[in-house]
Amino acid sequence: MPHSKLDSMRDRVQDTLSVHRNELVSLLSRYVGKGKGILQRHHLTEEMDDIVKEDEGMQKLSESSFMKVLQSAQEAIILPPFVVLAVRPRPGVWEYVRVNVYELSVDRLNVAEYLKSKEELVEGQSGDNYVLELDLEPFNATFPRPTRSSSIGNGVQFLNRHLSSVMFRNKESLEPLLNFLRVHKHDGFVMMLNDRIQSISKLQSALQRAEEYLSKFPPDTPYSEFEFEIQGMGFERGWGDTAQRVSEMVHLLLDILQAPDPATLETFLGRIPMVFNVVIVSPHGYFGQANVLGLPDTGGQVVYILDQVRALENEMLLRIQKQGLDVIPKILIVTRLIPDAKGTTCNQRLERVSGTEHTHILRVPFRTENGILRKWISRFDVWPYLETFAEDASNEIAAELQGVPDLIIGNYSDGNLVATLLSYKLGVTQCNIAHALEKTKYPDSDLYWRKFEEKYHFSSQFTADLTAMNNADFIITSTYQEIAGSKNNVGQYESHTAFTLPGLYRVVHGIDVFDPKFNIVSPGADMCIYFPYSDKEKRLIALHGQIEDLLYDPKQNDEHVGILNDRSKPLIFSMARLDGVKNLTGLVECYGKSSKLRELVNLVVVGGYMDVKNSRDREEMAEIEKMHGLIKQYNLHGQFRWISAQMNRVRNGELYRYIADTRGVFVQPAFYEAFGLTVVEAMTCGLPTFATCHGGPAEIIEHGVSGFHIDPYHPDQVAELMIEFFEKCYNDPSHWNKISDGGLKRIYERYTWKIYSERLLTLAGVYGFWKYVSKLDRRETRRYLEMFYILKFRDLAKSGRLAVDEQH
Repeated sequence: MPHSKLDSMRDRVQDTLSVHRNELVSLLSRYVGKGKGILQRHHLTEEMDDIVKEDEGMQKLSESSFMKVLQSAQEAIILPPFVVLAVRPRPGVWEYVRVNVYELSVDRLNVAEYLKSKEELVEGQSGDNYVLELDLEPFNATFPRPTRSSSIGNGVQFLNRHLSSVMFRNKESLEPLLNFLRVHKHDGFVMMLNDRIQSISKLQSALQRAEEYLSKFPPDTPYSEFEFEIQGMGFERGWGDTAQRVSEMVHLLLDILQAPDPATLETFLGRIPMVFNVVIVSPHGYFGQANVLGLPDTGGQVVYILDQVRALENEMLLRIQKQGLDVIPKILIVTRLIPDAKGTTCNQRLERVSGTEHTHILRVPFRTENGILRKWISRFDVWPYLETFAEDASNEIAAELQGVPDLIIGNYSDGNLVATLLSYKLGVTQCNIAHALEKTKYPDSDLYWRKFEEKYHFSSQFTADLTAMNNADFIITSTYQEIAGSKNNVGQYESHTAFTLPGLYRVVHGIDVFDPKFNIVSPGADMCIYFPYSDKEKRLIALHGQIEDLLYDPKQNDEHVGILNDRSKPLIFSMARLDGVKNLTGLVECYGKSSKLRELVNLVVVGGYMDVKNSRDREEMAEIEKMHGLIKQYNLHGQFRWISAQMNRVRNGELYRYIADTRGVFVQPAFYEAFGLTVVEAMTCGLPTFATCHGGPAEIIEHGVSGFHIDPYHPDQVAELMIEFFEKCYNDPSHWNKISDGGLKRIYERYTWKIYSERLLTLAGVYGFWKYVSKLDRRETRRYLEMFYILKFRDLAKSGRLAVDEQH
């Protein structure tokens, strides 16, 4: 039976019941027979496959319109006699269908009804109809947003199109733009326009006079040579450093006033001097420049931020120069000061970032009424400290900047919450970067939150995420998948659209992935450290002796375990934190089980400590034990090398290239990876890369062209794919080169810090403008969230146990 796209999933189920009643009842009865619980998408489809194998007559069902429902279903709640399906026809769009298998009735449920069904799994039937619900949809009902899933993550383009068309309907609508240009100041100095220009008509005529006047000068004439004359027309510094740049800005604004165009508007706003002081917040872990990578909670995020600020400072200096201003930008990375710094610089208050002139790490301690906390604590345990930390950080920032920042960027759940508290207090544009939202990493961590609470405090974290994401002016993600997943996988942010913490509160409309605040801005790798193996002149051959010791030295110690007997074999290489989600032990087991793969190649993994006594991280300790167990279980001696976490990034860059010299590969086997910085690093070094299909790497890599997608939930298939690759390379060595070159091409097109920093500063300008001229500050939403924060988050945070320092 043909179906239009507008048919609801409920209609499809109803139609299938009419046409294939027996077959559908047979399948649904099998689901109900499994008893009360949740069935994930793979359980639903596997059951369908099994029933078709057992009874050929069931083939009719697999060809019916119900298959579209089943293929789109993310989960099913089984509450006999009900099967309640959560169906996702496309990213960001959900429908909920309930079938009574005994009475053969079909109902469409709203979000709250569906979540109530989930709560029954945990709490049984409840007569309480008054559950605390968080619903942000009414605040956003009149706010413009795209409707196509393909538009998700292109927020700024949509916003410019929509708001420019509204704003520029008539001359009066342009007043906010005039006011915006007139209030531009930095350190008390007026920029852009002075008091001579009081109206749109005066602005237009002044621009036309300036255009004619500037046309008489050679393009590279310095601003100082005509500053006095154009100041008399009403223009202050900020338009450009040469006659050509000032003319370009004048032309852009004249075009906007005459015939508004979103692209022109974005270019103009991106060039206005708006961002001079930036604060970047990242409280957890050991944030330093040396000897920190591999310490608990300290990995890709630190690398990301250090690379980010170097690129950001360069771009800010370049823009300020082009704007014709004499201003020194400042960037502060605000993190936690840890007195017991474990040989790192994390006990220093202020530290300049190497490779920069105007960027510093500003460390502020965690403080309670009992004094300053001296030791490291897990990122899951920081919640009781953050409010005081934000207050203290605010004072320290004011002292360093002698004012307020122009932009605050939060990182991860804790940094985003602190950024929210700071931006709310200071009235500053806020950008959030999640890096990884824990909810998607731990299945059912919302529904069974109590089970996770003592170890992870997810109730605090999810509440902080909802608060921070809805407060942010704009959010940047590294990939589309981070926001809205893929056809079959739910995105990190999308998983926060609707969920329940039974007994605490129910989220019927939390984060909206169609919100135009979402923008995809992908980072790169530091190209001074990560560059192709074929770039012989830059290669760090002096480090090869150390690298060979790491890989092949037969001594067994705290830095390396295991021996590689055959040095002629290519190397499979992986490097990550040693935790359950990163799944290094899963890769080792996949290798251990495959005799063919072991025959072809050796395996090298870098991560964690060798000895459980050296770790204080709960997950890492379990993974260390597991790793030692796998070495014994599969007798990996002679084919496997486990190296402890390596903190020397320069040497790590050469290590990637050394692996490439062996015609090896890089493997990223995580169960979920928000972005995959190591994937970008490996590809930038020309190393063919196999990376998880769950999360960002699926977007970075084009399968079979610039690398390969692997599914860590199917390790046998992973082993087969690698065997096929190495056998193909053995028969045709050019195949390795083809994948290596494909990876490098992909990086240069999409994943560089230069592209990133240009985009981030343009976004800051555009959102800063729209926040000023429209209702984009969302005051009502913020007041609602403020109440939620005070009534819910504070109590949840206080319920977390405060850490206690050991007595010295």
